[in-house]
Amino acid sequence: NTFMFKEVDKIDKKIVGWMKRHGLTLLRYSLAIVFIWFGILKPLGLSSANDLVMKTIYWVNPNWFVPFLGWWEVAIGICLLFKPLIRAGLLLMFLQMIGTFLPLILLPEIIYIKFPFVMTLEGQYIIKNVILIAAGIVIGSHVRDK
Repeated sequence: NTFMFKEVDKIDKKIVGWMKRHGLTLLRYSLAIVFIWFGILKPLGLSSANDLVMKTIYWVNPNWFVPFLGWWEVAIGICLLFKPLIRAGLLLMFLQMIGTFLPLILLPEIIYIKFPFVMTLEGQYIIKNVILIAAGIVIGSHVRDK
């Protein structure tokens, strides 16, 4: 019994060690991929979020704003790929994230099936940004690491 526990513990330590060595980098790269991928779709007119953006920021001409937002997101992703640019990327990301939550207030008819907890797919798409914000916070907590 003790032997089995020691073997499991040894394997667990190796797995946790690997996660510790590679987790932050994987988190940073995966966040970069998401921003570059979702961002580039906007100027190409291929993003399923374009309609939501246009309905949310209705006071701005979508012909320039949607591509601008897409390139902004691409810039976030690119910044996250290069350590010296992480701070700039996180700043751009947190400014962008403020706007992503606007539909929760401005478009309740599109976001909620039953206010406040039952959401449409668009609402769920927005709420998942909480995870992106948390990932950004974790990444930002390491910008002073050597």
